[in-house]
Amino acid sequence: MAKESTNRADELKSIGWSSDDVTRYAELWEYRQRWGAMNLEREDRQFLRKAEAALPKIVTGKAAAKKPTQEKSYYRWLRFYLEAMNEAELAFNLSQGARGAWPILIEEELRALDYYEPVLGLPDTIKAKKFGAVREEIANRAAKLAPEAADSHSFNFQTPLENLKAQESTKWRQLREGEAANDLSYPVLNEQTVENFRQEVRKEVVVLIRETFPSLAETDKPEPPADWNLAES
Repeated sequence: MAKESTNRADELKSIGWSSDDVTRYAELWEYRQRWGAMNLEREDRQFLRKAEAALPKIVTGKAAAKKPTQEKSYYRWLRFYLEAMNEAELAFNLSQGARGAWPILIEEELRALDYYEPVLGLPDTIKAKKFGAVREEIANRAAKLAPEAADSHSFNFQTPLENLKAQESTKWRQLREGEAANDLSYPVLNEQTVENFRQEVRKEVVVLIRETFPSLAETDKPEPPADWNLAES
């Protein structure tokens, strides 16, 4: 008896089987469900075996539940804000090599997530709420850099998510909440300062993620090399 509760005729069609063969498979599958394989002709049983061998394997259990890190809601939430900031910076007419402190911060958080691959389920995302205060502290440090090293622009952190919610339903929260929610300051670092700032952020964020997420409590993965990126992993 087949384990599936419904036939998979549509999948056969999607991998190039003819309409006649797809229809035959569906009819034979239904017959087998009702009367058992022993009541089918030998040729029909062989046809069913051939069809089911051609179908993609059904993944169950933990493997079925596991999504790539980049598809997890928390990761996509960070990517959403990074893309909004990247778009805003195009209108800032920044000098060559200059970069906003906030996108550097998010890029390094995403980089650490790519490397450590936490589960990013509810236990992880609850703990991740404390990251908000850390981001604020790091952004404040950037804003206090010497005038020759940093410039300030305005960016409404609330607008991107408000616009998204006007178009579709989402449970995402704002990146900045509480007293910082209406802070429009957006410090930008010049080319000479960007790399040092990035290295400082990287050290802090890597430790923060490794020590905060419950799903990484038993990880034995060392810190990523300074030149590590996802393409090289």
